[in-house]
This record gives sequence, structure tokens and C-alpha cells, in this order.
Amino acid sequence: MFTGIVQEVGSIISLTGSNLTVKASGVLKDVELGGSMAVNGICLTITRFNASSFSVDVMPETLRRTNLGLLKPGDKVNLERPLCFNGEIGGHIVQGHIDDTAKVIQVVQEGNAKLMRFRTTPALMRYIVEKGFIAVDGTSLTVTTREADTFGVSLVGFTREHTILADRKLGNVVNLEVDIIGKYVENLSIKQSAPITAEFLRENGFQVN
Repeated sequence: MFTGIVQEVGSIISLTGSNLTVKASGVLKDVELGGSMAVNGICLTITRFNASSFSVDVMPETLRRTNLGLLKPGDKVNLERPLCFNGEIGGHIVQGHIDDTAKVIQVVQEGNAKLMRFRTTPALMRYIVEKGFIAVDGTSLTVTTREADTFGVSLVGFTREHTILADRKLGNVVNLEVDIIGKYVENLSIKQSAPITAEFLRENGFQVN
């Protein structure tokens, strides 16, 4: 589990088949084999590491549903270690399970902020609400505007300086993870349509002739 607060910007060393190797430094402190690392918001398991890099295995499903397959050596990525419950939760609860991708369709400077707009699928837009949380390439952001198939965010200076989002350009593909609370609420609100039968009543203590 993560918070969407990016701790370091790393760079791709190689992506060969199912193996991804990333150059990093600070996030490697006290890292362990089998531990988790969020790369552009994707929770991945560390299989090898040294003082300046780590490697993870990437499943075909991950390549299909994220922007990892588009990366090449030298590309920058957002990195975050898992959440420690003895520390602050500065962003929101992020699982590292990417729901889908989106495309950058607008980048506008507004005062000291950079406004970005993304287009994604209608299936995902149902979970995106104005002033709600969204993780874009693993960065916890607040949705500032929402339309039928697009949404916008505002990047403050610190976010631009410490993540890869400031380098995103029109047409670039980003990873999205919506707020898990919305999905749970939807699932729990689905009405059960199974009919009430005599067997059901007997199993629940009712006497049925």
C-alpha cells in the first residue's frame, strides 16, 4: 500500500522481456528482496538490487494495462516505497493496482500552477469526481475539473519539481488508479437479485410448510 507521495525520480536502465531494471538511490535504503516498489504507480516486487539500481519482474497483464511497455532506457519514472503506518499519510490510499491509462490532452500554465487535462475511458470516469483523489503515474492529485470523458488536475511547484508529471506532453500516456473507496461503495450498493426460496427460508430459521 502506498500514499501517492513520490519519493524519488528514477530512470529506466533496461526493459527486456519481463524484466525491468531501474536506476535509483534514496528509495533503496533498507530495501529487501521480495519487497514492493511503486514504479509510475504500479506495485512491483523487487527481485534484485544493488547500491544504485533494482530489478522487478513485469507480467504481460501489467504491460497491457499500463504505460510500462512504452518506456525505454533513460526515461524517468516516479518511485515510492510502501507506506509505513508509523508515519504520515500525506496523499491518499493507493494500492499500486493500475485501473487503466489516460492521454494528456491539455497543458496550460495558470499563474504558478500547471493545469493538465487527461482523457480516459467512460468506464473509469464513473469513479472520478471533482475534488476527489486520483493517482496519475503514482502521484496523488486532486481532481479540479471533470467532464464526460476528461478530467483536470493542477500541479503545484513542488509536484512539478519532484515527479515526472511536469515532463508529460500532449499525447503522452499516463497510468491511472482511482480512489478505491468509490469502487467499494459501488460494489456494496449492488442489489442482490437472488430469489427468496423455501430452502433459503429454512436455512435461515424460518418454518416452511
